[in-house]
Amino acid sequence: MTFEWSAIWAAWPDLMSGAWMTVQITLLGLVGGTLIGALAGVIITYVPVPVSRRSLSWTVVALVVLYALLRLASWLGGGLLADVPQPVWWLVQAAVLVALIWRFAAWIPVTLSVLAQVYVLLMRGTPIVVQVMFIYFALPLIINLRIDGFTAATFTLMINSGAYIAEIVRAGLQSVPKGLQEAGQAMGLPFYKILAFIIGPVALRRMIPTMGNQCIISLKDSSLFIVIGVAELTRQGQEIIAGNFRAVEIWSAVAIIYLIMTGFIALVLKFVEHRTRIL
Repeated sequence: MTFEWSAIWAAWPDLMSGAWMTVQITLLGLVGGTLIGALAGVIITYVPVPVSRRSLSWTVVALVVLYALLRLASWLGGGLLADVPQPVWWLVQAAVLVALIWRFAAWIPVTLSVLAQVYVLLMRGTPIVVQVMFIYFALPLIINLRIDGFTAATFTLMINSGAYIAEIVRAGLQSVPKGLQEAGQAMGLPFYKILAFIIGPVALRRMIPTMGNQCIISLKDSSLFIVIGVAELTRQGQEIIAGNFRAVEIWSAVAIIYLIMTGFIALVLKFVEHRTRIL
């Protein structure tokens, strides 16, 4: 068997198209995942809710009450208040929601912390293939909204990477000596300034290696979206092979392109780590 370079050159435009799709999915997924993960990580770190029988019991009770309220709103909207104009019904629901938030405002941080921990548990405990299949095939049946493959892939990578980034952020924040926070409090700084200007920069430097690892993992995980037909790099390689039957050449090219992209990410993060190191 001979290695035909011409098969790679002929397939090069399609491979580049797939690589560009991979970059878009990864970039958008990581940007969204970083925002979600940073928020969840900060909440989990500074609003600790120990996992105990009591906290689990209250979580179950809260979910049951929330479900009962939603069912009640659905029953009222389709029954007794069916003749009420839709905008008025929305205003009534919004008013009830605001009233509940105002009444239980003290529980909001704890609720957000519990939800963040449940989110991390669910995303880290299920495979990304199952997540994208659920979002692409099952979610439209639940909320009656059809989404395209690119959106499903991006959203899946976003929530999946966000769960892992949340743990990276939590570890980074917890690694910062408590004396820095106490020094900021002694200076009379509000918490958000302490987090942004004192704790954050130190924690960020310590998170760079693990964040780089997550970027590379997310880039490679994008190849799993072949299951929903997204035209990323792996899918393009599969379709090219189906046409020319040159598996060795095409998969070699696909592997090299992935290696170039992951190598570029590693070099950029090494540069950032070098520039932000503490002397």
